[in-house]
Amino acid sequence: MGMRKRIIGNGISLTRSREAITSATRTPSRSWYGTPTRVIYELEHMGVPFSRTPDGKIAQRNFGGHTRDYGKKPVKRACHAADHTGRVVLDTLYDQCSRRRVKFYQEHYVLSMVFDGGKCGGVVVYDLASGGLRFLQAKAVFLATGGCGKVYKTTSNGFAGTGEMFSMAYRSGIPLEDMEFIQFHPTGLYPLGILVSEAARGEGGVLRNSEGERFMERYAPMIKDLAARDVVSRAILTEIREGRGIGGKDYVHLNLTHLGEKKIQEKLWEITSFAKIYLGIDPVHDPIPVSPTCHYVMGGIPTDGDGRVLGDGKDSCVQGLYAAGECACVSVHGANRLGCNSLLDLLVFGRRSGLAMKEDILQAEHPSISTDPVKETEEKLARWMNHRGKEKIDALRRSMQSLMMEHGSVFRSEEGLKKGIEALRSLKERFSDIGLVNKGKVFNYELMGAFELGHQLDLSEEV
Repeated sequence: MGMRKRIIGNGISLTRSREAITSATRTPSRSWYGTPTRVIYELEHMGVPFSRTPDGKIAQRNFGGHTRDYGKKPVKRACHAADHTGRVVLDTLYDQCSRRRVKFYQEHYVLSMVFDGGKCGGVVVYDLASGGLRFLQAKAVFLATGGCGKVYKTTSNGFAGTGEMFSMAYRSGIPLEDMEFIQFHPTGLYPLGILVSEAARGEGGVLRNSEGERFMERYAPMIKDLAARDVVSRAILTEIREGRGIGGKDYVHLNLTHLGEKKIQEKLWEITSFAKIYLGIDPVHDPIPVSPTCHYVMGGIPTDGDGRVLGDGKDSCVQGLYAAGECACVSVHGANRLGCNSLLDLLVFGRRSGLAMKEDILQAEHPSISTDPVKETEEKLARWMNHRGKEKIDALRRSMQSLMMEHGSVFRSEEGLKKGIEALRSLKERFSDIGLVNKGKVFNYELMGAFELGHQLDLSEEV
């Protein structure tokens, strides 16, 4: 089961060999059944409309950090569908699920995972439309719930990227791995944080400061604007801190005007539409204001190469529980993910997880749940509903997000982290005195907001 999440992304990175993906996993089995090459071909056969070269092959473009010769030369290895690859992959896979009559529980929030004897036996969910709780029993539970960008004030993640599944797993006794490795994408649409895809720089877009200087030539002389995301993010913030932000403000310009209207409309139309809709800027004629935005977490719930969750973080699998994508940590990204490798990670290890689940459930039985998991969750929600506290969820959330941006974003220091943790613990004390205005059960988003915030405050200490 999964929470209400969506795939985003603008490319799928095709690595040079099958071994490149399996060598970094804990369990290098199924090396051919889940490789980048096979995933790309299967997506194509399912109907993903990849962009094409003049001779009909799948088109590939430059992306930040994709280099050879020890980082000296950019190399085109990102398969793409214009600048909205993730969206068309999602649409295609949803269509395939519909053809096979896969049942979707729309607008259901996962509130708890249910375990019995160390085995995962299902999840308890809240149905927004009815206001009721359900226990969905299962032989296998697969987590693909995305990241935790909404613990930050500025993020490219959607509103669903709240990250409570990390905390939920942690509270269930499952360790989290590498949670401090948070990637900030260098080009978020200022001041909203909406992603301006790396495809813009892959097609020739240039970053410039208030002096009109192409400043990445000073930070990465060989590959300039196509340097890795951490390099570009630090460079932008350094320019801003040294007073070279546009008009003295906290952003720089991403200039596409020299690319021409035809190229921008054909290859970067989604970026263009975002700039027009949210800022009233036409990138054909004007530069786009950008600044770093929280984008991706490399860490997460530890898994082996087949998606099985590791209860001890090493080699002991939690029976019946699997994870893939951004919520999982199979340790293929190191401390900083390369552009478009998130879709590849999700697709490769999602496929491998599905194969593992198919094998495992043939021998599995439904755990005999000894307690009523719905009743336990219902009692917890009732305590929130009946408590007449003075603290408001929105105010606490904004304080948490500002703290995370100030002390736990691109630049971190020991002193700043200590201050941030102390302040977060103060927010957790205040959270115990929250008061909800909405006392109804149907479509109670305030109640779900309280649930998410409680997990986020715990998670923020780990990040």
